[in-house]
Amino acid sequence: MISAFCVSTVFFLSYLIYHYRVGHVPFAGQGWIRPVYFTILISHTILAVVIVPMILVTLRRAWLEKFDKHRVIARWTLPLWFYVSVTGVIVYFMVYQIYVPQPPRSAPPASTRIAANPSF
Repeated sequence: MISAFCVSTVFFLSYLIYHYRVGHVPFAGQGWIRPVYFTILISHTILAVVIVPMILVTLRRAWLEKFDKHRVIARWTLPLWFYVSVTGVIVYFMVYQIYVPQPPRSAPPASTRIAANPSF
């Protein structure tokens, strides 16, 4: 669990750095998939915020060997942590692999437009 916590922390820091440098990446999917995507994203985001204190309390109780109290919260922490992990991967695949955002189309250089249109 400590290893999972460390890996999750490193991932979260890399996520923050990436989005600080790149900015917002919009979801490019259209139609029925949009509400599916946003349902997954919203539940992922809310539970990602909720799970952090739960993880800290769960780890602290295990560290202090208060296993009876640890078990009470760990029954909720583990499945929620799995859900956040899996939905994070799903969101990633939906945004960056399945519905890849297209780069904006740039206009051709002015010299090409003038040469192609003899009315100028």
